[in-house]
Amino acid sequence: MTFLPFLVIAGVILFSAIKILNEYERGVILRLGKFTGVRGPGLIILIPGLEKMVKVDLRLVTMDIPSQDIISKDNVTLKVNGVVYFKVSNPDRAIIAVENYYHATAQIAQTTLRSVIGQYELDEILAHRDKINVRLQEILDELTEPWGIKITNVEVKAIDLPTEMQRAMAKQAEAEREKRAKIISAQGEFEASKKLAEAAQVLGEQKDAITLRYLETMREIAGSNGSSTTFFPIPVDFLKGLMNK
Repeated sequence: MTFLPFLVIAGVILFSAIKILNEYERGVILRLGKFTGVRGPGLIILIPGLEKMVKVDLRLVTMDIPSQDIISKDNVTLKVNGVVYFKVSNPDRAIIAVENYYHATAQIAQTTLRSVIGQYELDEILAHRDKINVRLQEILDELTEPWGIKITNVEVKAIDLPTEMQRAMAKQAEAEREKRAKIISAQGEFEASKKLAEAAQVLGEQKDAITLRYLETMREIAGSNGSSTTFFPIPVDFLKGLMNK
């Protein structure tokens, strides 16, 4: 019975010295406060009282960028949010080089989003979102590389415009559609006039063509349903004779 407390203490020390890391985890080992290496995954045995282990998760992290108030290059106030995908590529630097790599990445992502979006005009932000995403990823990857962080992707999720700007853009889009409709109508009139001119030229060159067209028109009108129109055909030459007299 006298050895029972010692056995309990020895069991607790032994239990605290044995660690098991999953496949996606790594352990940063500090011996008397000094970095000695990275271990894992699997069974890890620490020297009790001398070594300390800090777990680092290597899985891909999805982090939302909260909505930021940003002024674009053409002085339009926007609310922009996004998402960052990153993972730890160097566990020892993620623990030693920065106090909290997740918080640091979140803060640098917010400031970078504001600075990059502010370099573009509104039309460029709306039309070239892919280009902005690539630029954000390049900047964030360069800034977080000393911390052992790898930025895999950055996406701008939503761009909220002021109500006044939404109305102005709606009016602009409506005016653009009306402009296109008028241009298409004018092009149709132009094409129709060219075809009519060609048809007039053909009818003028062929004397019997106008007569045949006249008879075809009479047949179409007389054959229509419910038509009560009566035709009195008069030769064209007869009318010309009267006009000459």
